[in-house]
Amino acid sequence: MNPFFRSEFCYIITVIVIVLCLSSYGVCLETRTLTPSTVLRDSDTLVSQGKIFSLGFFSPSGTTRRYMGIWYYVSKVSVVWVANRDRPLNDSSGSITISTDGNIVLLNGNNETVWSTNATTSPRNTSAQLIDDGNLILLDQSNNVPLWESHKHPTSGFLPTLRLSHNTNTGEKVRVNSWRTSQDPNYGNYFLGLHVSIGIQQLFSWNQDRPFWRSGPWNGRVFTGVIRMSSEHVDGFSMVNEGGTYYFTRSFRQNLIVKDILNPDGILTGEIWNNQTGHWDRSYKGPDVDCDVYNNCGPFAFCNQYNSPICQCLRGYEPLNKQQWDGGNWTGGCKRKTPLQCERSNNATDKSKEDLFSQLRMVKVPDLIQWSPGLENECRSLCLRNCSCIAYSYDTDIGCMYWSETLIDIQQYQADVGLELYIRVPYLELDKQKDKKVIIIVLVIISLVVISICLFFSWWWMSKRKKKNVIERQKTEETNLMNSTPIVLRNPEDNVNIEELPLYSIETLVNATNNFLTANKLGEGGFGPVYKGELPNRKEIAVKRLSTISGQGMEEFKNEWAKSVDTFTVRGPLTQTEFSTAIKILTDDSPYKVPGVRDFYNLN
Repeated sequence: MNPFFRSEFCYIITVIVIVLCLSSYGVCLETRTLTPSTVLRDSDTLVSQGKIFSLGFFSPSGTTRRYMGIWYYVSKVSVVWVANRDRPLNDSSGSITISTDGNIVLLNGNNETVWSTNATTSPRNTSAQLIDDGNLILLDQSNNVPLWESHKHPTSGFLPTLRLSHNTNTGEKVRVNSWRTSQDPNYGNYFLGLHVSIGIQQLFSWNQDRPFWRSGPWNGRVFTGVIRMSSEHVDGFSMVNEGGTYYFTRSFRQNLIVKDILNPDGILTGEIWNNQTGHWDRSYKGPDVDCDVYNNCGPFAFCNQYNSPICQCLRGYEPLNKQQWDGGNWTGGCKRKTPLQCERSNNATDKSKEDLFSQLRMVKVPDLIQWSPGLENECRSLCLRNCSCIAYSYDTDIGCMYWSETLIDIQQYQADVGLELYIRVPYLELDKQKDKKVIIIVLVIISLVVISICLFFSWWWMSKRKKKNVIERQKTEETNLMNSTPIVLRNPEDNVNIEELPLYSIETLVNATNNFLTANKLGEGGFGPVYKGELPNRKEIAVKRLSTISGQGMEEFKNEWAKSVDTFTVRGPLTQTEFSTAIKILTDDSPYKVPGVRDFYNLN
């Protein structure tokens, strides 16, 4: 044989052998179809066509137990569905295939069935596909009809296209169920699902059979009690009724990888995959605060996370057990203070006073809703005519909602979310509220009047006192002018008295010159600055303030003044300052327009 053909033949045989070997080990890493001839072993995975989800074997963190599950292709730790959640494998000898009866089966190392779809009982030509929305489908290949879907048997993952449902005819529900713990995928205590009653659709999460969280009623676009929910959220929400079975679905943009998980503690967390960081970013969680928890404040009370305390009784109600309520235990709720008009029907004097309604805005309306079609004004009149009606609410897309027995799980929001709730209260109760408002308004007005009067009299008294002080100061200065001890000026050459002057205080000169204001400064002389001023008797004066840095002595000043005294007439007083031992002489008839050095003299 030609060596070339011999090598070509060997190459082809080698490829065929490798393919057959790989097929026998079930390696289908890039296909979305599982057939009876395909076997997935522990290390193999089945990947959806768009590489969004993978199916294979995994172990929870901190354990060696093996489970068959589905997770996001980008992150194996993000498991959203588990097949054998209550029957784990103890080793890695398990395998996944299509059985002879056409079901998807999980086998252990002894080829014993650990888990099965149990969709067929007779042999069929079937295959399994993993879709890009995370749904594992068992198909009848003869007609391409789904025989079984993992979306109809969800575990902890609330996948984007998964449909929560409630069949009102049979009571059957498709609900999400949490893991038992973070390391145990077994059936947990918490469920998330849809509940429909008398035409009202709501989402609930339950702790076993007890409500844990509630969404409020669906209005055709959103659940009215979910604060972050709006019709524009991503691509919207949908509620459909197919022959008495209601389905709630969500839709997201195709480029988003969204993961919603119901955790073992009952908290639903939403995350979006960040391609840039390679991590999940938290988008929401719920319940998020205490007020989100179902009926946190008990009956006839409402919860507002921004109030202190967060629980308050509805208007017309008071705590059932005040001691427990004041201690922070609100589960007992509240009771009515005064009977309604219907309850007082035997009292003729009260019959004429019809019950009224107290409004509570931006709330998740109570649970146990009764519904009827009608306009808003009809809701009110219908409730008043029915003695068992204790509250009502109205939404354009829902209609009239009534409550007749109790009011539980009321949550009030700060944002513009929720509906308006009208609570039926006795006429006397609102009358008391009006009286309280009137009393408060009157007290506020009286307080303002009293404060205004006090402020006026304080201002009047202070003005009067200030004016009195000015008059007294003027009188004192005039008295000082008349009664001050005269100071004798003598000519040193002939020892003759020149003139006698009264003594002024430093305060008088400070007031006259406005505290020696710079704007009143007339100039600078050899002995210091010169200021203009005005005495209380309207007499204009000029004051020379002796500067300590002038270098002039008192003896030189006396001689200078005595020589110049004939030049002008000295008419002002003298003063002794706190700033120096000099005495200042003031004059009011200087012959100069702007006084100079010779116009002012200081003596000891």
